[in-house]
Amino acid sequence: MRPPTALPCLLALALAALALSGAPGAAQAAPRKHHRAAPQADPAYGARADLLLFADEVAARRGLPRAWLAQQLAQAHRVEAVRRLIMPPPAGTAKNWAAYRARFVEPRRIEAGVAFWQAQEGPLAQAEQRYGVPAAVVVAIIGVETYYGRLTGSFRTLDALATLAFDFPPGRKDRSAFFRGELEEFFVLCAREGSDPQAVRGSYAGAIGLPQFMPGSINRLAVDGDGDGRIDLLASPADAVGSVAHYLADAGWQSGLATHHAVGAPADAAARATLLAPDIVPSFSAAQFAAQGAALDDEGRAETGLLALVELQNGGAPPSYVAGTRNFYALTRYNWSSYYAMAVIELAQALVQARASR
Repeated sequence: MRPPTALPCLLALALAALALSGAPGAAQAAPRKHHRAAPQADPAYGARADLLLFADEVAARRGLPRAWLAQQLAQAHRVEAVRRLIMPPPAGTAKNWAAYRARFVEPRRIEAGVAFWQAQEGPLAQAEQRYGVPAAVVVAIIGVETYYGRLTGSFRTLDALATLAFDFPPGRKDRSAFFRGELEEFFVLCAREGSDPQAVRGSYAGAIGLPQFMPGSINRLAVDGDGDGRIDLLASPADAVGSVAHYLADAGWQSGLATHHAVGAPADAAARATLLAPDIVPSFSAAQFAAQGAALDDEGRAETGLLALVELQNGGAPPSYVAGTRNFYALTRYNWSSYYAMAVIELAQALVQARASR
């Protein structure tokens, strides 16, 4: 093992975001990221007993130097902003698809996406050929996650993960075990890459780099897209491109399959509730949609795979609906939100149109 030294540690998830199941980014429908000033932190943890026990366990489990782990953890800080940002929105906060979409499908981000696509045309084509994920979708994800590297996060990843692992806030389901696992993966990552854990920065949830991968996702699914023998999701767009495509392929993306079909939701409330019950998990055939009174378009009626009725709320206006396919569901494995998936889809469409008009 190389000793941990300086940082090229593959820098959030999903949201932005953090899908609290190993997905790359933060698990919030509208990822909230602080990217400007460095967040204020409490004093360092020091020799706190539960952190020292964690160092013992990780050292035994992963073969890492116990003294190094204890030293790194002692220098981690609890960050109150991290504890605040991981909380869900206040109860009663209305979801608004139109407002969410406007944050991402807008002229400046589209322009930046076209430029990114042009600069990374080779790696994008290679990733599409290898994994079957369209270049437009990969470019759109990186655009939604970090605005093509402009907003990768200002929180020290060590602080964010330690805060959520050992001081997870009350008031929501306790996910400290998940973050302890990600903190362990972070140490494995830094030790392998010879990186300084104190120097890596990312989202408030611990997500890293252009695609905002969690450390565990980096260790499992990130790829060396530029062929330089290492993976750097912050400094290498080619690595980020290949890693996003690999992640979606692993999540079940099927080449050539549409992401969704137009649909009119059933007028009957009970029938609509039946189709909405599985949430975004594809569970019904086109015939079952029709039997419940859902009006699919021609392509939807011809769909041979399972579908999900996806509801997108529009504040005080009537909701929008689409029939999501297995590929729509794969996008939600990146960030557990139908709003996120639709934003990626519509940004991808806008990017294709913008490139065609050049």
